[in-house]
Amino acid sequence: MSRVLPAVDASPIRDLIGIGFGPSNVAMAIALGEHNARVGRQEAVTAHFFEQQPNFGWHRGMLIDDATMQVSFLKDLVTLRNPTSEFSFLCYLKSKGRLVDFINHKSLFPLRVEFHDYFEWAAARVEDMVSYGHEVVGVAPAVRDGAVDHLEVTVRTGEGLEVHRARNLVIGTGLRPLMPEGVERGDRVWHNSELLARVDGLEGTSPSRFVVVGAGQSAAENVAYLHRRFPGAEICAVFSRYGYSPADDSSFANRIFDPEAVDDYFAAPENVKRRLMDYHGNTNYSVVDIDLIDDLYRQTYQEKVLGTERLRFLNVSRLDDVKETPHGVRATVRSLVTGEETLLDADVVVLATGYSPADPLGLLGEVADRCLRDEEGRVRVERDYRITTDPDLNCGIYLQGGTEHTHGITSALLSNTAIRVGEILDSLLDRSVESSSHGARKVTDTAR
Repeated sequence: MSRVLPAVDASPIRDLIGIGFGPSNVAMAIALGEHNARVGRQEAVTAHFFEQQPNFGWHRGMLIDDATMQVSFLKDLVTLRNPTSEFSFLCYLKSKGRLVDFINHKSLFPLRVEFHDYFEWAAARVEDMVSYGHEVVGVAPAVRDGAVDHLEVTVRTGEGLEVHRARNLVIGTGLRPLMPEGVERGDRVWHNSELLARVDGLEGTSPSRFVVVGAGQSAAENVAYLHRRFPGAEICAVFSRYGYSPADDSSFANRIFDPEAVDDYFAAPENVKRRLMDYHGNTNYSVVDIDLIDDLYRQTYQEKVLGTERLRFLNVSRLDDVKETPHGVRATVRSLVTGEETLLDADVVVLATGYSPADPLGLLGEVADRCLRDEEGRVRVERDYRITTDPDLNCGIYLQGGTEHTHGITSALLSNTAIRVGEILDSLLDRSVESSSHGARKVTDTAR
């Protein structure tokens, strides 16, 4: 139930609470810090972030040693918003003594493990704004005079529950591993997000076969990695396509990731939105870098020549069933052409089957009832990434993720992170001024 406030409540209320502290909310914290340094204490925006992990981590299970980013290093946490920021990837390189070496490398695409280190470096510089090991478990509305005055955020810590208050929320809880229907994770059935954490447990054993399911970049990277790491094992790649499809990263197609593309997509009618997704899905979904495709084909052809085939591709096929056995796992693969079943006894099945965004309303409790949905049941989101709510909710709830249906492919990707957090910050400031002009206390005044 909502807690009805007395006429005067002296409890401190932050301007913003962030749920999750992945790259998007790290970028948000940086933008807030830079704004506060520029305007001074009197106009500073007060904010704090809560992250359930014990420290910063971003897809750690996928940090394969030779995997590279698929976006330019210039699309870091800050550069497109503030090219002079001290939080840029170039400043990170300078601090590590690798700036000249990186320039000589002549690449726009750093190693993924290096970009993760950059994220950790940036997160550490704003660690005063985050509490790790703190899980947000609920949000409740606080009502005054019939309207929601602020939100009460319940956080689970190692010592119990705490309640924090804020005028606005920014939700950046990331993605959740997506499993095929009817398949659950187990000791021998992994989602690729946990690959590196799990694969170390196989040290000292002699795996004979892995099955990797999926047709995207992660699946192909997993196939290449397992093939390299376990030279005595057969690697079976299962996907419904005839072969891996190359990602379209040509210059014109990449305009779908431009900041202006978000404006176009948001304003477009629904039928145009669907067309844009159909036209440009091959820039991001179930596609593989052409260099990796070529490397895998080169490897499989070489093995055929030498008679040492360890790479096996079961194309135009699907995974029908997975059962763990006393000594491994049995995968049933069905041909989509003939219907013929192939039984594969393996040590491990790796499911590189993608991710789905976390339910943005899942933590909001009865506040979710005040969030509006479209005719397809999807949450309605304004251009500034703020959930559309009923008029009695005087708080902003902003999304960093789960906005693809309203803002397009690029809206939740790293490509647009720096711009997105700047737009959210601008919205917070604009709404603060608007509230003040209608006789409400300014955002910055409530937090002191």
